[in-house]
Parts: sequence; C-alpha cells; structure tokens
Amino acid sequence: MKKLFYYPILLLLSFILYSCGVNDSYNTIDVTPPAPPTGITVLNGDNRVDISWNPNYENDVAGYNVYYAYSYNGKYTLIGSSSDNYFIDNDAANGSTYYYAVTAYDYNGNESELSYDVIYAVPRPEGFNQAIFDFHRFPDLAGYTFNDYSVVPYDDQSTDFFLGIYGGIDSIMVNYDTDIQDMGPTQDIWDIQFAPSSGWRDSKSAVAIPGHTYVIWTWDNHYAKVRVSEISSNRIVFDWSFQLLEGEHMLKPRKAPAERERLNRPVTENVAGVTK
Repeated sequence: MKKLFYYPILLLLSFILYSCGVNDSYNTIDVTPPAPPTGITVLNGDNRVDISWNPNYENDVAGYNVYYAYSYNGKYTLIGSSSDNYFIDNDAANGSTYYYAVTAYDYNGNESELSYDVIYAVPRPEGFNQAIFDFHRFPDLAGYTFNDYSVVPYDDQSTDFFLGIYGGIDSIMVNYDTDIQDMGPTQDIWDIQFAPSSGWRDSKSAVAIPGHTYVIWTWDNHYAKVRVSEISSNRIVFDWSFQLLEGEHMLKPRKAPAERERLNRPVTENVAGVTK
C-alpha cells in the first residue's frame, strides 16, 4: 500500500515542479545577440550614400540598424533600420565625411556589436548631359566651371576646363595651374574610384574620346571627373562629378582593409532624421 500511495504523490510533485519552471529548459529567454554584419560597402553619390552588407543568415535575425559617425572611433548615431541588407542615407551632405557601421538585431531585441569594417564616404555633386563647344567658334560656350556647375567663356578666370578642336581632333584642355589625365574607357561616370596621384599630362590637354573618363585636378586642390558621352560637330557632351572636400581623392567609395582591428566605438542615442 505504501508504494501505491507514494507513486501518485511523486507524480503530482513532478508536475508542480515542472509548472513552476524548475525544469524550464523549454522556456529559456534568448539573450545572445547576432554576429555583427560583414562586408560593408558604400557608394557615395550626390547628397546620398548607398550602404550594403552581407546578409546575416542566423535564424532569428529580424533586421539591421545603420549608424554613422564623423570619425571611425567617434560616437555613432542610429540613422535608420532595414529588414534587408541595404540602406540609403538620404541626409548625407556633399563635402562631409561619414563613417558607417551596421548592427544586426534579433526578434528578442538583442543587438550585435557594430560592424568591424572601416568604411567611410564623402558625398559629392554630380551632373549629366552637359555640353561645351569649340572655343574657336563659340568662345563664350567653351568652358566649364565647378564653382557653380555652369558653362562659362573658355578664358574666364573660373574655367576649370574647356574644349578646343585642332585639325579635326577634339581636345579637353586645362590651364597651366590645373592638371588632367585620361583614365581610359569606362562604363559610366561612377567607374573611377579615386583620383590618381601621378600621371598628369604635361601638355595640359587630352584627346576627347566617347566613353573615356578624365580626372581633373583643379588649381585650388579639388578633384573632378568628366566622362565624355557624345561628340558631335563643334561640341562634346559629358557627365561629371566634383569633390567638394579639398584634397580628397575619393570620387567613389573607399573600403579600408577589413582585417584592421576594431577599437571600441561609443554609440549615441537614436536620433531619427538627424540633421548632419
């Protein structure tokens, strides 16, 4: 009789202990954050930066947070979130340097550390389908200035480059205090990532060839690139981008070596729609 009496008691006690969570392996709260995202890349545009990264394939990843700072080890501010591995910073100002970092978060609210990659962008203005004409025939429409992105006379003080045609050959020309270099054929204006540090033309001119991109180093230490899209009688049509930050060679994104060890970087409060 004792055994028959004890078994129901033990069964009831086991049920009570399980209900109270003594053996609660099935109800464990997840406090483990996802791994930081990797492979961060940026594309600096005109008042915008496109940011992408490798997807995190952990089962519980719910989305990503994107942060920016004015230096790699500066304070990072949350500017937005994405459920995909892509984000556009539409508040980036031309001529400013932005460092970016991305975190992953799961459905329980656990957030990873900031991504380790050293990534920055310097947005810059750009323009398309601009035309200038041969200075021999149309001197007032032959030059272009990046001061206000406009067509000017070829001999205007502000002219950064102008078109000259000699013996039927179209040439992009610059003044003695400016440099130019033909970077060769490109698919579009975004192909050339950096201005070169050498190889400038002593002649201060380069033959205009459709599909070629030319880098110009202005007299006041700014870099620009010009891609010729069309040549017709007495004129060329081109796209351009111009780096507002003095001495900055970046004409497209830069990705520093990912192997660099990440230092501790402070994170500020979430400031949605922050003005930079």
